[in-house]
Amino acid sequence: MAKNKIKTHRASVKRFHVTGTGKIKVFHGEHRHNLGHKTQKRKRHLRSGQILSPSMTANYRRLVGKD
Repeated sequence: MAKNKIKTHRASVKRFHVTGTGKIKVFHGEHRHNLGHKTQKRKRHLRSGQILSPSMTANYRRLVGKD
């Protein structure tokens, strides 16, 4: 008997990326508009991505369908 399939959460797929080693990469928000009053350092750090903690990775892998 096959298990029920879980639908992929499409909004999560657009925001999170699974790396080759199975980690979840997230890009920072707050980098689209109103950039004039943000410091250069803050904007520079917002450009880079971030790896989710292992405790959160299992939940997000299920959302993006990579379980």
